[in-house]
Amino acid sequence: MPQFPERFHIGPVEISPATVLAPMAGVTDTVFRRLIRSQGGCGLIMTEFTSSHGVVKAARKQTRTMKYLEFDPDEHPISAQLFGSDPQVMAEAARVCEDVGFDILDINFGCPVNKVVKCNGGSGLLRDLPLVEEILTTVRKAIQIPFTCKFRAGWNDRELVAVKMAQLAENCGLQAVALHPRTREQGYAGKSDWTRIAEVKAAVKIPVIGNGDILTPADAVRMIEETGCDAVMVGRTASSNPWIFRQISEYLATGTFYEPGEQDRFELMKTYYKMLAVRDEPDAVGKMKQFATYFTHGVRNGSKLRVEIYRLKEAAEILDCVDAFFSRELESIPA
Repeated sequence: MPQFPERFHIGPVEISPATVLAPMAGVTDTVFRRLIRSQGGCGLIMTEFTSSHGVVKAARKQTRTMKYLEFDPDEHPISAQLFGSDPQVMAEAARVCEDVGFDILDINFGCPVNKVVKCNGGSGLLRDLPLVEEILTTVRKAIQIPFTCKFRAGWNDRELVAVKMAQLAENCGLQAVALHPRTREQGYAGKSDWTRIAEVKAAVKIPVIGNGDILTPADAVRMIEETGCDAVMVGRTASSNPWIFRQISEYLATGTFYEPGEQDRFELMKTYYKMLAVRDEPDAVGKMKQFATYFTHGVRNGSKLRVEIYRLKEAAEILDCVDAFFSRELESIPA
């Protein structure tokens, strides 16, 4: 059977299996995280990356940003991810996350989006390692829970800082790091250079989580074998294939894994949409439309369903639309 770590530890927190759901803006809210948990196989889940300034203001005034930090008890172990560039604000936001009950605090040094980078957040900080050190030191002193960070390989191929970032994190008392080995300049284009994950693993003693281009269970195993990393983090693949973590577990146990069919995708969409509807969130309809794009991936005539969903304005209408669509499609599939 393929070699893969059964578990790893971030400080005293045991993560089993050694798989992590990547933090994704606009995706990994509490509803999606609970959906991932319900499918099994994911060791650690993470929040959407959240503005430290927003968290501090929200904690003082109980504004909408605190919704980004909502989670249910069945989501443990869970990590809160923050971004920002002011060490004191980051420390205060980290204390809020600790008080709310998160198991782990993570800082984002990887986001390539312009509006974040322009504020010196995300991967923008990869050009200012002294400020990174100040942030890490200040936040480490402010909280007792395990502390990690996620970063890219560097600003571009001429300014690679992955090893320096990992060593800096270790020296500042962080208990794990996650590396997405593309540069900020690459965005999400091209291939992830997994040799950079191996270089980071060789440079530090704390756990290293590998991220980037895990599309199948075999990719997860190959990343461990090629880099020696302690765990794998899956991002965009999980959006359209929430079964990926369970598939990794099945592949490790049997060498094969279950491929979801039309009925599975129907049940998935119905479950997720009902979870949204029950919460009665103001953006529930918007989320349904957003996830229609992800969840109809591989569905026969999925483009027709997306068009139908996009034109509707009520959650109940969308649920009825999904029921009607799959009733027609499933009946037309030969027995």
